[in-house]
Amino acid sequence: MTQHLVVTAIGTDRTGLVSQLARLVTDCHCNILDSRMAIFGHELTFIMLLAGEPTAISRVEHLLPSLGLELDLLTMMKRTPAHELPPVASHYVLSYQGPDKVGTLRAITALLAQHQVSIAALRSKTIAKDDGQWMEASMTMQFMQEQSVPEVKQAVERLMHELGLTGDFSAQI
Repeated sequence: MTQHLVVTAIGTDRTGLVSQLARLVTDCHCNILDSRMAIFGHELTFIMLLAGEPTAISRVEHLLPSLGLELDLLTMMKRTPAHELPPVASHYVLSYQGPDKVGTLRAITALLAQHQVSIAALRSKTIAKDDGQWMEASMTMQFMQEQSVPEVKQAVERLMHELGLTGDFSAQI
């Protein structure tokens, strides 16, 4: 019976870290079903969803902490059931930008949560411009059949206007 494990590794970015983590997974006879990697400052963050037989997953759980210590990585693991996709009716992308202010992302995500909109992916960053800090964000949202996309779009556009943001809310193709 296949089991699943979410693995997160964080540490100072160096060439070869992802390769060493992937090698451990492969050597333990697990499969990487999904992964994400990002660099924040000088820190690498690597997240993987693994699948494997119970003994293979247990082996990763046993060996990863020592590899993390050897590579000076903070590692975390959590077993999880297989991911079952909800019956999503449509995907939309919200992209916005504007002056960087504390609470902008919280306000946008709180509004989406209030409307029961699921966020499937999110990326945000702050960049320096001549007139100060500027933030850009993009998120993929999942709408269920019974959700009113026009109602949510109108609420998001109203909030973006209040926050001094410009952006786009469109169907993902």
